[in-house]
Amino acid sequence: MPEKPVGRRAIAATPEFALTSKAAVPNLPRLPVSSSLRPNFPAKQEAMFRATLMQLNRCRVPYVVSGAFALQVHTGIWRTTKDLDLFLTPEDLPLALRCLRKNGFRCEVEDPVWLHKAHRHGFFVDLITGMSNAVIRVDRSWIERARPAMVLDVRARVLAAEELLASKLFVVRRERFDGADIAHIVYATQGNLDWERILELVNEHWEILLFALVLYRYVYPAYGHYVPSWVWQRLLVRFSNELTERNPSAQFRGSLVDDKMFAIDVSEWGMEDMLGIHRAQATVVEPNAGALSVAGRR
Repeated sequence: MPEKPVGRRAIAATPEFALTSKAAVPNLPRLPVSSSLRPNFPAKQEAMFRATLMQLNRCRVPYVVSGAFALQVHTGIWRTTKDLDLFLTPEDLPLALRCLRKNGFRCEVEDPVWLHKAHRHGFFVDLITGMSNAVIRVDRSWIERARPAMVLDVRARVLAAEELLASKLFVVRRERFDGADIAHIVYATQGNLDWERILELVNEHWEILLFALVLYRYVYPAYGHYVPSWVWQRLLVRFSNELTERNPSAQFRGSLVDDKMFAIDVSEWGMEDMLGIHRAQATVVEPNAGALSVAGRR
């Protein structure tokens, strides 16, 4: 039986990196392995990350740290990362861009719907205002609910566990899957989460939450109770009702999951492009703060 986590303590450490089962095949990338061991970030990269946080603090930009650093705070799991993920509201992003640009950063628009980047010394920071499919968007409540933490020895705030979990629900693409991160969040917190908040965040996309929780239950069958029984009941009853009351006009949602793998459905089989609809309705942040626009890359 696996050892119970104490608070938000990590699970036992394993080597930082390992090869896949295709290790005999040359030129395959080395894939990260979950570990509680802090990776050795390049000194210049760590200095750039630290300078970014300190500068945004000086400019009083409302932001929260997400990604690998937030995952470490909530689960104890460290991950080598090439970037620092910062979440902001669309309204606060121009302030962040002006702040960083005045202090030697080169800023660009990676995708006006959700992603800008700030570069310096060959490293970069991601400035994120929502999920790439525009289903879940960062708003002021994400900033207000963040928890204080030290990130690379800088006072900052990291995404609350509920928002961190929600931010990973649609990362289910062929080349990247964050289901393990969600399972680790539930396990490491022992389910001490604001589940009503999570249900509020997923809203009509509750089935993707159910999908993630079923995976969690499969991975940790002895700890299924970390998800409260009322959450299971609400989701499963609703799912059963959906199966019983079939809706022939229900919209195809494959492109919200992976627009590449479900491209044929939209381009050749006549399915509706829900990704395009959601992105068209999202707030687009124009490059009005000196950012170099490279929109169109996704």
